[in-house]
Amino acid sequence: MSQLVDKLTDALGGPARRRAVVMLGCVLSLQTADGGTIGGVADQLERSFHIGNTQLGLLITASQLLLAVAALPLGVLTDRTNRVRLLAITIALWTVAMAASGLATSFTMLLVTRVGLGLVTAAAGPVVASLTGDFFPAEERSRIYGMILTGELLGSGIGLLISTDIADLAGWRAPFFVLASFSIVLAYALKRLLPEPARGGQSRLRTGDTRIKSGTEVQQEHDNQALHRGCDRGMAASAAPVEDSEVRHRARQRDDIQPRPRLVLQRHPNQLSPWAAALYVLRIPSNLVFISSSVLNYFFLSGVATFAVVFAVSRYRIDQALVGLIFLPIGGCAVVGTLLGGRLVDALIPRGRLDARPLVAGLALVGAALVFWPGLYTTSLAAALPVFCLAAALLTAANPALYAGRLDVVPSRMWGRSEAVRSFTQSLFQAAAPISFGYVSSLLGGPRARFGAGVNNTKVAARVSIAEGHALALTFMIMLAPLATAGVLLVASRRTYLRDVATADASEKSGATALERGAGVAPEKK
Repeated sequence: MSQLVDKLTDALGGPARRRAVVMLGCVLSLQTADGGTIGGVADQLERSFHIGNTQLGLLITASQLLLAVAALPLGVLTDRTNRVRLLAITIALWTVAMAASGLATSFTMLLVTRVGLGLVTAAAGPVVASLTGDFFPAEERSRIYGMILTGELLGSGIGLLISTDIADLAGWRAPFFVLASFSIVLAYALKRLLPEPARGGQSRLRTGDTRIKSGTEVQQEHDNQALHRGCDRGMAASAAPVEDSEVRHRARQRDDIQPRPRLVLQRHPNQLSPWAAALYVLRIPSNLVFISSSVLNYFFLSGVATFAVVFAVSRYRIDQALVGLIFLPIGGCAVVGTLLGGRLVDALIPRGRLDARPLVAGLALVGAALVFWPGLYTTSLAAALPVFCLAAALLTAANPALYAGRLDVVPSRMWGRSEAVRSFTQSLFQAAAPISFGYVSSLLGGPRARFGAGVNNTKVAARVSIAEGHALALTFMIMLAPLATAGVLLVASRRTYLRDVATADASEKSGATALERGAGVAPEKK
């Protein structure tokens, strides 16, 4: 175990960087574990509460709806308050809601308790993006995001595996209590191990750092240095560095890449109202493409994750207890794809491919859609498994570039609100995904067969209709079309992306000038 920790430390560049990546990865892991849990206990829930695929999808839809409601105000809080404390509080509330889900005695009660689970997801997206931007330099963000997003994949996989195995042994309630226990530990660890960093790049973690300095410490050091140079504290604040990157630096050197004058901010971002900020980030053309692509990607993933167990059992005629063995190689390839996708993008940019982020993400999504098709068509597990592994790697390879690309084209003081807009939109689509997949599959394959609760789990393959597996396969195929469209739009947005990078760079400098003038910027709440 110690050797694994040492290798991870070396790969990330020191203990401080390892701690930040692991903590942020655990947050995303918790965020996705819930959806995996519903997928893992889907068959037990359907038999216990006598429900079908549509009602099953509604359980995940309920939590996503609260995410949509809470995303925008939490994005504002992310840009103006202590982000780590905000995250710890929402995780604590999520723990209560998860435990209540495990105590539900009816479908209606379970549905009501699930609503509260959207709160941690609403905070996780904006906070993780903002903290990642402040902890790590832009030229490493695709690679770092690849490692952080590994937590997201592990959470979904752990949710499926734990729920499938534990539910088989102790019933469907047990996985909810297990996840609630994990979340208590995570909330405590965040408060103890992850200090709130300074904004704007002052808390960047350098290779070899052994501890993470809080924003207060960094600001005190900055003020002391300024005082030694004969500056007052106001001048020290205005001297704070602004977001920069190799892409922005190289874009400034090219005459053919110019900012969009109408999108260059002339005042500090904190002066914008929540509504004005939301409209601004949606007016950035490439950011709109990045957001749309992420939304369609997670729409597909959410729908597949919800019905993955039911699909595998009915399509390939295997026992539910063996489903976890199938997901292990697929999940492993998804992790590899995430890590390699991030590394590939960060390796291409220094070689002159400034548009590597939209290019790699777009090609990966198109490739995933094309590869998934034959795997869904066949009824042979031996033929489908390697195809699904490759498709999963391509699908997840796009995510690091999408996350890092959004930070490239948005001023750093608006990262939280930009990610909140993405979370808001994505939550609506993820809320619609399970119920949409379930409804379409019901139309294509008829109502789900009903089975008695006393039937032995080892006979589950015989109890699930072949027609349902075929209907789910057709549903997945239909939902691949929007995914491929998103990939094409990303590839086409490469030139737009570079202009938006230059615009964000100009806005960053304009915002720093507004701060230097003391233009009525609201102070950050501690």
